[in-house]
Amino acid sequence: MKKFSLTNFGLFCSFLLLIGCTNDLNTDPKDQNLTEEQLLEVDPTLAGLVSKVYGSFALSGASGPGSTDTPGDDAGESPFLRGIINLQDFTADDMKNRWGDNGLDQLTTTSDWDENNKFFRYLYNRVYYTVPQCNLLINQVNQYDISNKEQVKSELRFLRSLAYFYLIDCFGKGVLLRETDPVTSDPKPESSRLQLFNFVESELLDIEDKLPNRISYGRANKNVVRMLLAKLYLNAEVYTGSPKYDKALQYCEKIINEGGYQLAPNFVSLFSGDNDVSTAKDEIIYALIADPLNSQSYGNTTYLVNGSLNNDTMVINDFGASEGWAGHRATKAWYGKFTNASGGLVTTADQLANSSDDRAKLFWSNYLSTDPTKVHNFEMNDYKKWIDGFPSTKFRNSNFIGTSSPTGFSNTDFPLYRLADVYLMYAECALRSGTGSTTLALQYVNAVRNRSNAASITLSDLTLDFILDERARELNFEGHRRTDLVRYGRFGGGSYIWPWKGGVKDGTAIPTYYNLFPIPLSARGANPNLTQNDGY
Repeated sequence: MKKFSLTNFGLFCSFLLLIGCTNDLNTDPKDQNLTEEQLLEVDPTLAGLVSKVYGSFALSGASGPGSTDTPGDDAGESPFLRGIINLQDFTADDMKNRWGDNGLDQLTTTSDWDENNKFFRYLYNRVYYTVPQCNLLINQVNQYDISNKEQVKSELRFLRSLAYFYLIDCFGKGVLLRETDPVTSDPKPESSRLQLFNFVESELLDIEDKLPNRISYGRANKNVVRMLLAKLYLNAEVYTGSPKYDKALQYCEKIINEGGYQLAPNFVSLFSGDNDVSTAKDEIIYALIADPLNSQSYGNTTYLVNGSLNNDTMVINDFGASEGWAGHRATKAWYGKFTNASGGLVTTADQLANSSDDRAKLFWSNYLSTDPTKVHNFEMNDYKKWIDGFPSTKFRNSNFIGTSSPTGFSNTDFPLYRLADVYLMYAECALRSGTGSTTLALQYVNAVRNRSNAASITLSDLTLDFILDERARELNFEGHRRTDLVRYGRFGGGSYIWPWKGGVKDGTAIPTYYNLFPIPLSARGANPNLTQNDGY
């Protein structure tokens, strides 16, 4: 098995009877406890148990891509990472999807949201699958005398915090489940965004020094914890009403100065099938693992790679894929943020293809084709039409070094956290908080840009608006955009308009309550203590 082993993933699923998300929000998870001897005989380091929770962020279930750990949810549509992309990227100004699958239209047009949309339910359910799973395993680990007990518990507490982070960010409230909760059939009370924030913050602060600086690729370490803390503090003003940009900057500094990470020399290597063994791994702080044989999923980077390809207009084998799903394209709001050869903003496909910025060249337009039916349009007049808008070939299943054979499922790991993001976060926090060094901030931003052959900027260019656009250019399709726009006050409302926002081709204002997603009806049905977010 590639990288962090999931060898015991299926075996341990038969030992653990875990709750099925929102249907059991009123109860504690049930478990079938093993004796210490039975558990340690099968898995002396408990890596198999922990790997199941790691896998819950990218896989749908224990028995292959057609299985699901959240009963009632579609195995292909509902994995955690797929939900992050759907809710963070399709709802914002970057990528759009053309399939229109019973609710997907509402995400891609940022319109007509309600509590019945299955894609809101999918992510909510994944949170409440992962959290109880962590609680159960923490309780089990507490029973056993193993040398790495604190490390294992800390990894699980990080994964629980990561799940809660998406609850805080996307829904703003929910039920707080701890491993110490008494067993009861009474509905648990609703916890506010501030209460959830405080819990996650306290958890991460407590485990920061209980994890080593590095463990192994694909596992949580001290710097992964720091990254989640930095993300939490970066958005604290949205989450709690109190800005904590100075604390976010401090944790960015820790990662930069103590983590030992460095920018990969080539941008494309970060999103290729061998990103776990190429120089990309030196930049990746935390990755969600993909493997075409042993951890198949329609919800990991397979969704990004295959969903952005189409045999009709592209040679998909060039990107290591054997299937093209013809789903995802960007709009001019996204690729129009790059500069052309003259330094102005891109306004045509050939300008984009001839930009000096390597990141700009990852949008597929096929503008040189002599067949007009295969040339993609710069303007997205119809978001359901494949050739309207440019698909992104940023994520690909082909190896960066050497050759590889096309596969139906992706081998490309998803870099949830990487150093370039830390550099851009540092720069934003330096401007917002007045602490840190703007000289260093400029150095970090230019390092990110120069890596992709984009021109250096000067200190007078370094504004919050520039950083927001640079995050767009650098972090396309990496699950950050909606959060960034909300933090900048440019998601809900009409201060920033993008194509198809509000269901209109040229965009229109949307309600500010769209800054949070509605609490799914199924969750409120399972627990009457849950209340709906304002506006829905």
